[in-house]
Amino acid sequence: MNGKKQKRNIRIFLYALAVAAGITGLVRLGALQWPDQWLQDRLYQKPQYMNGEVLLFGIDEKSLAELGPYNSWDRHVMARALEALASDPEQRPAAVAIDTLYSMKSDPEADAHLAQAAAELGCVVTATAAAYDSGWYEAPDGTLEWDGYRIVQYEEPYEELKAVTRQGHINAMCDKDGIMRHGLLYIEPEQRVYSMAYQVVKMYMEQRGETFAAPQTNSRGQFYIAYTGKPRDYYDQSFADLVAGRIPPSYYAGKIVYIGPYAAGLQDAYFTPINRAEAMYGVEYQANEAQQFLAQNYPAEVSAGAQYVILFAVCLLAGLLFFRWKLVPSSFLCALLVGIPVLVSVKAYDAGYILHPLWIPAGGLIIYLISVVRNYVLAAIARQQITHTFERYVAPEIVQEILKEGTNSLSLGGKLCDIAVLFVDVRGFTTMSERLEPEKVVFILNRYLTMASGCVEDNKGTLDKFVGDAMMAFWGAPLPQEDAVYNAVKTAKAIIDGAARVSDELKEEIGEELRVGVGVHFGPAIVGNMGAERHMDYTAIGDTVNTAARLEANAPGGTVYISRAVADALGDRIEVTSLGGSVKLKGKADGFEVLKLEKIV
Repeated sequence: MNGKKQKRNIRIFLYALAVAAGITGLVRLGALQWPDQWLQDRLYQKPQYMNGEVLLFGIDEKSLAELGPYNSWDRHVMARALEALASDPEQRPAAVAIDTLYSMKSDPEADAHLAQAAAELGCVVTATAAAYDSGWYEAPDGTLEWDGYRIVQYEEPYEELKAVTRQGHINAMCDKDGIMRHGLLYIEPEQRVYSMAYQVVKMYMEQRGETFAAPQTNSRGQFYIAYTGKPRDYYDQSFADLVAGRIPPSYYAGKIVYIGPYAAGLQDAYFTPINRAEAMYGVEYQANEAQQFLAQNYPAEVSAGAQYVILFAVCLLAGLLFFRWKLVPSSFLCALLVGIPVLVSVKAYDAGYILHPLWIPAGGLIIYLISVVRNYVLAAIARQQITHTFERYVAPEIVQEILKEGTNSLSLGGKLCDIAVLFVDVRGFTTMSERLEPEKVVFILNRYLTMASGCVEDNKGTLDKFVGDAMMAFWGAPLPQEDAVYNAVKTAKAIIDGAARVSDELKEEIGEELRVGVGVHFGPAIVGNMGAERHMDYTAIGDTVNTAARLEANAPGGTVYISRAVADALGDRIEVTSLGGSVKLKGKADGFEVLKLEKIV
């Protein structure tokens, strides 16, 4: 591996490392939290099979219409509902959960009636609730500690009701985006109190002689809820029908019965991931949680730390590949990075594991876009570098025209076109280089070639090459030019005049003179990239090039020799003197006419 390739590999690795670390850091800071949660909701939360063991009697609009406003009810109403459930000793429910707080004593007769009805039924779970606050609190040792989930108030059923029922808390805690994805298995006011859903399912299982395992929770007692029903999927009957005895006992015999608010005015509703557009009543949420316990379906949230490591590793590998590959394979890899993690997340959820489905797709897409922008910038820089390099040989106007036309204007292998070719050479340069110090020779050569190449560039020519003290240029390629021949002749005259000025300067500076001869010919030639695969030149070959070189070789110092083809092309735009056949060109038959350029009109 050569040094240049090694440096490139190190640079790509550092780019990929920086991007992978940056994306992982942004994810760690929560940049993708809300869109990732939205995608989780869409992928994971779907209606599932409900076995019919959980029934819901809603305190709905019908109940309010028949029994009056909810705030006017006394506890006799709920007592009558429990008495209805206990009316047939052979067909009682297995567990009854009342999703309503009865913490304060009220009318003694009504309180006693409700407690007696609950005792008679014998399978009632009543609600408790805690109020939370956050802030700085004084610890037992006198220091201040921050507590974001401190219980500041706890309510239980009044003593007579508490004594004859089992208690379960009804606290619910939404995520930061207002969606309830997690349940609270327990709260800890003084001692641990389990949720109403847990207690009612435990009671149901005890009556069946069975046990069930509780879900694993985080440090706050939270677990992920796998919803089975959307809002209204669990709604069975109106509470009014239960109180009025219109529900046959066989309907709820041996089942779990929930009773709770089911009307908008009672303000007990939450937005859930299974349907983010419609609020779900609290008693429905309780029913979903109970069904989850019955199904023992507890998807486990995979450690965020492990997923950060995986995200970083995937992003690092993606960066190494994206920053090396071209657009097509990179696009294919990007599609895989977007699609496969989503499919894996769905399969993992089915297997009981919760992944963040958006992290890797988003990371892959970001790196892909960065690589596209990076490649575009590098290509633009390379194009600019090529442009600057090409402008050393070709007039900037031609370079811009080539860039505008695209690479098709530069056919690989060359193409046949009519061009005007110019050669220029210093007369007596070999003798001069033999008698002068090398430094002086280089000084003279650079002054002369700078002047000559400037004349070519000023007249929109293509500088082909320097060969010692000789220079070759041509016009009409790589793009056609309307006045190629005229520009070539103008350049020849400018070089002769420029050489005279340089000669005067050199004579004054170092005591040396400079005289050059120029030859110009016009005709067909092959122009294009010539050479080997790894080393090629953009040049012209053919008899036209050779003839121009022969004309220059015979031109005395300070003279421009042109061919009849050049003279005919320019007509009366130049003044020439025909030398007829007096000048013999090597490789040319007798009769080849050479002309001396006198003046450009």
